[in-house]
Amino acid sequence: MRHPASDLIKPKKEHGEFLALDLGGTNFRVLRVRVTDNGLQKVEMENQIYAIPEDIMQGSGTQLFDHIAGCLANFMDKLQIKDKKLPLGFTFSFPCIQTKLDESFLVSWTKGFKSRGVEGRDVVTLIRKAIQRRGDFDIDIVAMVNDTVATMMTCGYDDQNCEIGLIVGMGSNACYMEEMRYIDTVEGDEGRMCINMEWGAFGDDGTLDDIRTEFDQEIDMGSLNPGQQLFEKMISGMYMGELVRLILVKMAKEELLFRGKLSPELLTTGRFETKDVSEIEGEKDGIQKAREVLVRLGMDPTQEDCVATHRICQIVSTRSASLCAATLAAVLQRIKENKGEERLRSTIGVDGSVYKKHPHFAKRLQKTVRRLVPNCDIRFLCSEDGSGKGAAMVTAVAYRLAYQHRARLKTLEPLKLSREQLLEVKRRMKVEMERGLSKETHASAPVKMLPTYVCATPDGTEKGDFLALDLGGTNFRVLLVRVRNGKRRGVEMHNKIYSIPQDIMHGTGDELFDHIVQCIADFLEYMGMKGVSLPLGFTFSFPCQQNRLDESILLKWTKGFKASGCEGEDVVTLLKEAIHRREEFDLDVVAVVNDTVGTMMTCGYEDPHCEVGLIVGTGSNACYMEEMRNVELVEGEEGRMCVNTEWGAFGDNGCLDDFCTEFDVAVDELSLNPGKQRFEKMMSGMYLGEIVRNILIDFTKRGLLFRGRISERLKTRGIFETKFLSQIESDCLALQQVRAILQHLGLESTCDDSIIVKEVCTVVAQRAAQLCGAGMAAVVDKIRENRGLDTLKVTVGVDGTLYKLHPHFAKVMRETVKDLAPKCDVSFLESEDGSGKGAALITAVACRIREAGQR
Repeated sequence: MRHPASDLIKPKKEHGEFLALDLGGTNFRVLRVRVTDNGLQKVEMENQIYAIPEDIMQGSGTQLFDHIAGCLANFMDKLQIKDKKLPLGFTFSFPCIQTKLDESFLVSWTKGFKSRGVEGRDVVTLIRKAIQRRGDFDIDIVAMVNDTVATMMTCGYDDQNCEIGLIVGMGSNACYMEEMRYIDTVEGDEGRMCINMEWGAFGDDGTLDDIRTEFDQEIDMGSLNPGQQLFEKMISGMYMGELVRLILVKMAKEELLFRGKLSPELLTTGRFETKDVSEIEGEKDGIQKAREVLVRLGMDPTQEDCVATHRICQIVSTRSASLCAATLAAVLQRIKENKGEERLRSTIGVDGSVYKKHPHFAKRLQKTVRRLVPNCDIRFLCSEDGSGKGAAMVTAVAYRLAYQHRARLKTLEPLKLSREQLLEVKRRMKVEMERGLSKETHASAPVKMLPTYVCATPDGTEKGDFLALDLGGTNFRVLLVRVRNGKRRGVEMHNKIYSIPQDIMHGTGDELFDHIVQCIADFLEYMGMKGVSLPLGFTFSFPCQQNRLDESILLKWTKGFKASGCEGEDVVTLLKEAIHRREEFDLDVVAVVNDTVGTMMTCGYEDPHCEVGLIVGTGSNACYMEEMRNVELVEGEEGRMCVNTEWGAFGDNGCLDDFCTEFDVAVDELSLNPGKQRFEKMMSGMYLGEIVRNILIDFTKRGLLFRGRISERLKTRGIFETKFLSQIESDCLALQQVRAILQHLGLESTCDDSIIVKEVCTVVAQRAAQLCGAGMAAVVDKIRENRGLDTLKVTVGVDGTLYKLHPHFAKVMRETVKDLAPKCDVSFLESEDGSGKGAALITAVACRIREAGQR
C-alpha cells in the first residue's frame, strides 16, 4: 500500500518560471507559476481548466495523452511561451509506483478512468511521447508528484512541522515522511522520504470485510474497478452521495420511506450527488434542503422522509470522517514511534472538496483524530491549491537539484578518464621510461629509471640471520629475518615498529639517523642480541641514485620528510656514521633497496614469474627486470637488472598537465614539494583524501553540498584521510556510517550529502586505480617488446595499503591493465612484507653471491 514518492526537500531560494499539469479527475488544469524573491515567498499563478471527455477517459492511452498535450499547447499559445523550454511538474493523482522523481508507473486507474494501455507504464514517458508527436513545443518534465505529496509540500512551506498530506475529495489518499531506514525498496538508511500511501486500496485484501456494509458491496460491484480501492469507496466524495442513494432505495423498497414508492431518478446511479449531502447538512434548515433535493429527483417526500434523509446523510459523512480519522491516527502513531517522542507535534496539510466544502466533515475528522491519539498535538492546515502550487514547488526544488547535479557532474567530468585518455597516459609513460634509461636524456628525465644493482632473485640456497631496516614513512621497522633452506625452506621474522616524530623528520640528517640507530640498539637489546654483528639490508623508500648495491644517493625527500644535509648524500654512509657515533655495535650494511624492489623479491621467492614490483600506499612506485643492454647508465650488455622507475615523478616536466584538474593543482601547490611527484599526487594514498577534501570544499562553496556550510575541520589540510575513502566506498557500509564519518569531520550531512560524498570518493579512487593501471600496462608491454614476444606471462608483486585495503582499487587497476595491455597475461601477487622480508632476501642473495665469489 505504501510507495516511495520522492526524496523531497523543502523549498529554499527557488526562483524561475515553471509549468504545472494537474490531472486528478474529469477536469484538469494547466498552470504557469512564476517564482520570485527568496524561496517561494512570492508566487504568481495563471491557470486554465480543461475538460476530459468521457470517450477519451474510456479510450486509449494515446488519445488521453494526445488530448493533454493539445491542451498544454493551447495554454502555451495563449501565453506566447511556446518558444521556451520550461520545466514542468506533473500532478498525477492516481495510484502509482514511483521509481524516480521523473518516472512513475500507473498501478491502476481510479475515479472513472479506463484509458487502455496505460496501467503498468511510466506516465511521464507517455506524455513526453505525446509532446514529441506534436512537435510544435518542448518542455522539461522535471517532477511527477501525487496531489497528496504536492499538498504536503505546499503546507510544508508555511509550516515546517508539516509531515503528512491528506486528500479527501473525489478520491482519498495520504502521504507522510517516513524514516529511510524502514523503506526497504530504496537504498539508504539516513534521513526521511515522503511515502505515498495510496490508502484508497486499504481493504482490497479483505481486511475491512467485517465493517463493509451491503451498500459498500453494491457500490463496489457497480464500479469500474470491482474489488479495488475499497477504502476509498467507503470515504471519498465520489461515492458518498451514492451510498446515501442506495440506503434510501433500500429503505423505500422495505416501505420504511416514501410510502414504498421510488422515482426513476432516485433509481438511477449517480443522481444523488455528494454536493447534495453537503448542502443538506449545511443548511440551517437541512430538512427543507432535503425536501428540495428529493423533489428534484421526482419524489414526493413527507416531513418524516426529509428528516430521515437528513439523518442518513449525517451517518454516511460521519462514518467517512471517522474512518479517515482512524487511519490518520495510525499514521501519526507510526511517526511518533519512529521519532521515539513521548508527545508528537505535527501538522497535517489537507486538501479536497469533501474536507473543504462539507460543513461538518473537517470538524468531525479533527475531533476523532485528537481523541484517538491524545499524546499528539495536531494542527490541520488547509492547502492553498496544493495540486497546482505544490507541483510547481516540487518542480522548482527538483529543478534546483537537477542544476546542482549537472554542476557536480561537470566538475567531476575531468576526473573521469576515457579509454583513449588512458592509452595516451600509457604511451607517454613509455616515452618517459625510455628517456630515463637513455644516458643522453637521463639528467632531464623526470622518470629516473634508476639501476638497483639487483641482478638475481632467490634460488632457494640462501640461509642465515639478517637484519632489515625499513624506512619509508612516519613509522619504520627493525626486523630480524631468519632464512632457512633445504626441507625446512622458509623465512621467519621478528620485528618492532618505531615512530619518527615530525620535528626529527624536519630536523637535521644527523638527528634522523641518530634516532634510527637508537631504535636499532633498542631492538637488538629487545631480541637479546646486543653486540652481535649481522648483515643488514636497508629498505629506503625514497628517490635515490644507486651506484652500487650498498651505495645509494638520496635525490630528494618525499612523503613529508625534510631532514637537512641528506639530499645528494649516500644514505649508507649516513647510517654507518651514526652507528660509529654511538660506538655500541657494528653492522655490515650489505644492500640498500627500495621497498618496490623488496616487494618484487619477496614475491619472486614464491613465484619465479615475478619480474615486476608495485607499491600503491602512502606513495607509489614500480620496478621491473630490464634488459642490461637498455640500462645505459651501467656498463654491460648481458643479463638483466632491476630498474627502479621512480614513476611518482612522471609528469614533473608538464607532460600530464592536460590530465591535471584544478584540484590536483591545489593539492600540489600546498604540498611540501610543489611541482614534484605529480603522478604520485594524482594516485597515491597520501593525496587522494586531500583531492576529495578540495572537491568537497568547492561543492560546498557553490552551494552544491552541505547546504553551503563549510565546517572549520573541513578547511584543515589532511583532515580527510585516505582511509576514509576506503571506509566510505565499502560495499557493506550503509549511508548512516558514511554520515558518522562526515560528522567526525564536523559536517552535518543529509542522506543526499552522503551519497554525493560517496560518489566523489568513487570518482577520485577510480581515476587513481586507472592511472596506476595505465602506468603498469606501459611497464609490462615494455618487458614484452624488449624480449620480442607476441605474448608475455608475468607476475607483479604488489604491496601498499591503498591496493590492499581499498575495496575497489585493486579490481579497477587489474581491469585497466588487462584492457590496455591485451597481449600480456598479468597476474598480481600480494606481497607479504616486501619492504622488510624483501630487504633481507636481497641481503641473503648478495651474501650468497659474495661468498661464492670468495670461494
